[in-house]
Amino acid sequence: VEHARSGFERGLTRSMSWRQGQLDAMADMLRENSDRFIDALFEDLHKPATEAWTTEVGFTLADIDHQKKHLEKWAEPRKVKVPLAYQPATGRIVPEPKGVVLIIAPWNYPLQLLLAPMAAAIAAGNAIVAKPSELAPATSAVVTELCAQYLDESTITVVEGGVEESNALLEQRFDHIFFTGGTRVGKIVMRAAAEHLTPVTLELGGKSPAIVAADADVDVAARRIAWGKFVNSGQTCIAPDYVLVARPLRDQLVAAIEQSVTDFYGNDPHTSNDYGRIISDDHFDRISGLLDDADRGTVAFGGTVDATDRYIAPTVLIDPSPEAAVMSEEIFGPILPVITVDEMDEAIDFVNARDKPLALYVFTDDDATAKRTIERTSSGGVGVNGTILHIGPPDLP
Repeated sequence: VEHARSGFERGLTRSMSWRQGQLDAMADMLRENSDRFIDALFEDLHKPATEAWTTEVGFTLADIDHQKKHLEKWAEPRKVKVPLAYQPATGRIVPEPKGVVLIIAPWNYPLQLLLAPMAAAIAAGNAIVAKPSELAPATSAVVTELCAQYLDESTITVVEGGVEESNALLEQRFDHIFFTGGTRVGKIVMRAAAEHLTPVTLELGGKSPAIVAADADVDVAARRIAWGKFVNSGQTCIAPDYVLVARPLRDQLVAAIEQSVTDFYGNDPHTSNDYGRIISDDHFDRISGLLDDADRGTVAFGGTVDATDRYIAPTVLIDPSPEAAVMSEEIFGPILPVITVDEMDEAIDFVNARDKPLALYVFTDDDATAKRTIERTSSGGVGVNGTILHIGPPDLP
């Protein structure tokens, strides 16, 4: 941290040429070593090559390209109006780097969720200490090795390790902390940041609902929900965590989701090259344990597990109890509860009675229904007739 701060205080990160150069170097690193990253992601998560490129390598390259195109405009001072009483004074807002930024990445998208925040911090002219997840060790090792080769070591450092190293980092003084992960650790990060009054960005999880209205196109909804839920074996913070569906459509929707799973992964996803695995034995035990709960509802399809391979089949549960474990904690795995409702107000009330979700999805052919759902709920982001894709456009927050 002291090394990074020394580089920042010497002004090494402030120039446009440094920022553009480091973004170019990160893009070169990704393009020239894409096979190594894809192999590492397969080793850690059994992530298929196409999925690894789309959600990790390609996503980050697009983000870097966006930063480069807009960087100089974002960094320009902006004039503001000054009241007559203060004239002939003039006023400007001058964007400036924060200083030394700590970025702590999670294991589920271990490349994208480390490098994309690093790219943003570079674009803003900051020095960086970055901590990849120890639960994705192959990706952590590759990204640490290559960042040291491609990026400016006097201002950008990647630190490997586990809880001990993370705690040691959090004891240091930073100028901003960006953490992606679970709520429990997010609270630890915020408490540590409070000691130095360090501003934080916490991108946490939650139970993100999908609402399927009575007028929705069932086949479209099923296919897009199945993709959003089962990509990366459900280990996505904005994956649909549960579905609220109008009663007349429930059985049709469940059947269509099952058909979509077959279309994506074949009759036996366990043998599919396109279906991932759970990251660790601990996470496998936690997720598979949700299926042992007596209140979990009816298994419509799936439900099979293989501990030796950390495999959990794409699974749909029908009408679990609201008190079931699968409805009280973020699933973060390939289990999808489907809950029957009789009207949209019931679905909206169900969502509002719980913690604010990171994402919310509504499927409807009626613009008024979509508008009413958005106005009466609050979430980090919303997708209408789609899942996950709202994080793609770089101009959306």
